[in-house]
Amino acid sequence: MAKCDFCGKSRSVGHSVSHSNIKTKRTWSANIQRVRAEVEGHVRRVYACTECLRSGKVKRVVS
Repeated sequence: MAKCDFCGKSRSVGHSVSHSNIKTKRTWSANIQRVRAEVEGHVRRVYACTECLRSGKVKRVVS
């Protein structure tokens, strides 16, 4: 479920390259947080990446 509800950022895939140049598959997970945010006038729990939280795309609600 690691996907940002605002920008769509999710897991990315690539290769891990060893010293002998052997390539194996690996993944990078996005830093996704479950936060309480105001969406369309309602307070909801959403998944947001830290980039969206820091940039102000997500209006966080503190209870």
